[in-house]
Amino acid sequence: MRRVVRAFWGPRPEPVETLAGRWRQTLEGVTELLPSAVSPVRGGWRQVHSSGPDTACTPEDLTAVLLVAQGAEAWSDLTGTGLRLTCTGDGGWAVELSGVAGGTPQFLLQSLVMTIEAPDGAVVPESELLAVLASVWEPDFGDVSDDGILDALEDDAGFTVGDPVVGRFGYLCAARAVLVPTGLGTVRQDLPDGGALLHIAASGEIDTVVRVYERLRDAGALVPLPRPLNRPTL
Repeated sequence: MRRVVRAFWGPRPEPVETLAGRWRQTLEGVTELLPSAVSPVRGGWRQVHSSGPDTACTPEDLTAVLLVAQGAEAWSDLTGTGLRLTCTGDGGWAVELSGVAGGTPQFLLQSLVMTIEAPDGAVVPESELLAVLASVWEPDFGDVSDDGILDALEDDAGFTVGDPVVGRFGYLCAARAVLVPTGLGTVRQDLPDGGALLHIAASGEIDTVVRVYERLRDAGALVPLPRPLNRPTL
């Protein structure tokens, strides 16, 4: 089953060394939580390029890799520095990390998107993976979703791609967390940064996700960041 774990935020200019540190912490967290997907036997992490074959990428390579990526994009100081890594494990496991960070965009959010392919019946620690992204990247919001959830939110709740969203799990920054209404019917885990991790629904409970999304949106907890963007979080 394919699912995505995502984090989004606004402009936050950062040097390559800081970005490399965040990427390194992300790889460490994913490796710890998904040992079956991150298999050194199958070659470990590899960088996916816009053209040409994939190349090996170890955590120690990240600063140099990001410097090359930054130099290849003339507008990286505005759009952010992009990186795409993938790792294939045994038995149908695979994980991809795709991120754009460190820039000062005016309209498009910075992001880290983790795509996980897991064999049927496998247990994936979705909330823990979202907590890693929340801790490392300090985002505005984040979610754990799949195609069925996102399609239902667009069709039934008027969700627009790029706006704040939650899925089976959701992360809201501190300013959003204080707007979460009572009686939501979710399990809330308050995090050290003041944000909140919401346990919203089990796999397949799409109607519950839509209901909670609508309640959060109507309470103001999912209001989009104002454009032009001028800060990383609400």
